[in-house]
Amino acid sequence: MGQQPSGRDRERAYRTREFDAFVAGAAGRLLHTATLLTAETRARNPHAQGLLTAALAHTYAVWGRLRDEDPYDLTRRDLAARFARTAWRHHGGHGGVLSALTPQERLVVVLRLYEGVAEEQVAALLGLSEARVRAVCTRSVTTLRDAARRDPGTAGAPGAVARREGGAGSAGAAA
Repeated sequence: MGQQPSGRDRERAYRTREFDAFVAGAAGRLLHTATLLTAETRARNPHAQGLLTAALAHTYAVWGRLRDEDPYDLTRRDLAARFARTAWRHHGGHGGVLSALTPQERLVVVLRLYEGVAEEQVAALLGLSEARVRAVCTRSVTTLRDAARRDPGTAGAPGAVARREGGAGSAGAAA
């Protein structure tokens, strides 16, 4: 006779199904975020995939303890923190749209403009003042504008970021 699954097994299966649904809905955008951070291309982004895998593993590990916390926000914060700790590996980028920026500049631009995270949240996450986050973002957008002017054929997308610098999701159009 077959054994009936225990309550613990049913709970684990339910948790796994919930997490799988979250990943199915959020992984594409989170991978794009990681790809922008590492300044890799969409076609070749092994560092971004590694960052995302580690961040999703952390989210899965705490999945059962999440109550009112947004799992997307938790994963994005973990992804940003992991990138910040390993940013020295991604200094020059790998040909992505944001490769003209330093790792800190990419982190600020991606969180502020692509993800739409509030300035004060970015400042808290990175341990910077709000004024510093604002200055880094402004300098980064200027750098992207200059890159677009120098090479409009390959850097045209950053020009779109610069033109729409105030809104959430604008850097998403860049890559």
